[in-house]
Amino acid sequence: MQKTYYDPADLKKFGKISEWNEELGSKFFDYYNSVFEEGELSAREKSLIALAVAHTIQCPYCIDAYTGDGLQRGITKGEMMEALHVAGAIRGGATLVHGVQMMNKVNKLEM
Repeated sequence: MQKTYYDPADLKKFGKISEWNEELGSKFFDYYNSVFEEGELSAREKSLIALAVAHTIQCPYCIDAYTGDGLQRGITKGEMMEALHVAGAIRGGATLVHGVQMMNKVNKLEM
């Protein structure tokens, strides 16, 4: 197996992140768990959103977690890939729209 910077086994240690600050860790996990409860969006929909966001922020732990979670919730490979394309389109658009900032700067400097 190829050694990577991110150790997949570390994902299982996420719950221990509050050991060094119990109060803030508890508050975070209370919030985190509340966010993923059924609400206006189903847990399945939230899992698919989380998977797309995980790819956008490039979090390998999140990608692993929400790929598995999504499969358990019946999300298909096709749905996952379509969600990734939505995330990629938004990420690409956000990159390009920042080009306006560059264009404004160039126009200002060329005056």
